Amino acid sequence: MYIPFNTLVLGSIMYLEKKIAVVIPAYNEEKLVGKVISTLPDYVDNIVVVDDCSRDKTAAVVQSLTVSNKKITLLQHEQNRGVGAATATGYKWARDHEIDVSVIMNADFQMDPADLPRILEPVCTGECDYTKGNRLFRGESWGMIPKHRYIGNSFLSFFTKIASGYWHVADSQSGYTAISLTALKTIDLDALYPQYGIPNDMLIRLNIGSFRVRDVSIRPVYNVGEVSGIKIRKVTFAIPWMLIKGFFRRMLQKYVIQDFHPLIFFYFLGLVFFFFTVILAIRAVIYLEIDGHLPPINTLAMMFSFMSSSMFTLFAMWFDMEYNKDLK
Repeated sequence: MYIPFNTLVLGSIMYLEKKIAVVIPAYNEEKLVGKVISTLPDYVDNIVVVDDCSRDKTAAVVQSLTVSNKKITLLQHEQNRGVGAATATGYKWARDHEIDVSVIMNADFQMDPADLPRILEPVCTGECDYTKGNRLFRGESWGMIPKHRYIGNSFLSFFTKIASGYWHVADSQSGYTAISLTALKTIDLDALYPQYGIPNDMLIRLNIGSFRVRDVSIRPVYNVGEVSGIKIRKVTFAIPWMLIKGFFRRMLQKYVIQDFHPLIFFYFLGLVFFFFTVILAIRAVIYLEIDGHLPPINTLAMMFSFMSSSMFTLFAMWFDMEYNKDLK
């Protein structure tokens, strides 16, 4: 087990002289939650398990472990509220108890404790405010991650870059994260997205606060007995809609209220010309159906509108990328 050279403080084990808490959102994880807890390293000071009103014996398993492990705190929701809400509950506990660095590890054992030092160190040393595990850095990921999840993750990661402004961050759906106390105190935890889109929502809120975020390579873990609770049909629409709302919220907060930036005009003009492109395209199709050919002026206008929309949008993205390039 890895323990840094400066871990011995006042007779207790600490990691880089920081108080560490691992928050474990859990829902129907009676089979694996005990394994997650038992494999956590000794330098973790607090283990906060948030039972999201499980229907199985998750709470009973955790409660039995508290007898021999005094680091464990069990928090329980009276009704099922979602993984995002469970994460927020754990974050509130960590914030109120002045925990220096708070880590999220799911209860399904898909987050390798061996990766914990890499997740922790940049935040503990003050190099950044938030680290996020990235399973896509490794060449083995394509063979280990189910193909539909890999492809879906890639698309969501791209749109999360646009929505959040963290263009250097990928694997947006990875929930293996660490956050500093300063960032935790700044974010409105009551407003966090309550479902599976919380990693995306966190990035948007962190960017509004201009916090530094870093991707950390982690090992993909699958086929350990986990059962995914993600309903593809539900998140297919819910997360993109959350990203759209988050994008406009970030534009307003960061580039209008906090510090005005002309990229707002570029995004606005890109959106206006995109709207005209759609209208002109519909009009062209109607004329094609009626007359059997495309009207020349309408077609030229549509192409001009499309090119203008693309140009303005790409310039806006470039300005956004430049503005946030130091948040690494």
